[in-house]
Amino acid sequence: MASGSEEGTELETEDIDKSIRLTTDVELLKQAWRNEKASPEILKFQADLVQRSKEQIQLMEDTVEDYEGNGTDPLTISLYQMDLDRYQFLLRSYLRTRLQKIEKYTIHISKTEMWNRLSRPEQKFAKRCKDSMEKHLTQSVLSKLPEGYRSILQQSASSDAEDMVPEPQLDTFVFCKSNQYREVVQVGESGDEQFDFAVDGLGVIRYTAIRELVETGKVDLV
Repeated sequence: MASGSEEGTELETEDIDKSIRLTTDVELLKQAWRNEKASPEILKFQADLVQRSKEQIQLMEDTVEDYEGNGTDPLTISLYQMDLDRYQFLLRSYLRTRLQKIEKYTIHISKTEMWNRLSRPEQKFAKRCKDSMEKHLTQSVLSKLPEGYRSILQQSASSDAEDMVPEPQLDTFVFCKSNQYREVVQVGESGDEQFDFAVDGLGVIRYTAIRELVETGKVDLV
């Protein structure tokens, strides 16, 4: 049978482990949010991180309620509530940023591999956006135009490309930094120039040059 001191030590260790996991997930969510806001295209949905964040937020809400019910010092409750509010803001802003990109590039996303980066709810949202936009444009504008100009994808039937579909500007310059390792990136039109990333060093470079590094987590956007 464990002694009272041993039980206390186990509880303290468990609290410390929970605190470390919470801090880690908060930092991971913060970086996922930064990457999403700075990236010109929609990135892969961080399903596991979002699920853990929702669970942590629920746990924090329960803790605040318990503290309010047992007469805990108001200052302590206020500090817990501040942490909870920050966590909720990060999660909501991350999800809102993705929805804004889906609304803006819904047709492009639905026709490319970006579709697989969306969560199931996001895919349903994208489909509703696409259907609503097509219905609105058809009823308000396209049905009143000549036959060859009724496409939502092309300016006219003679167009070779889908020139009416907004696409992310992947050549946009972004601020970024290397996470753990020194990275050397080939840049320039012919790839004959190099961009040298120092660890934690900031740089400005075209998104296309570091696209794969962002996807693999080697480089973060800031």
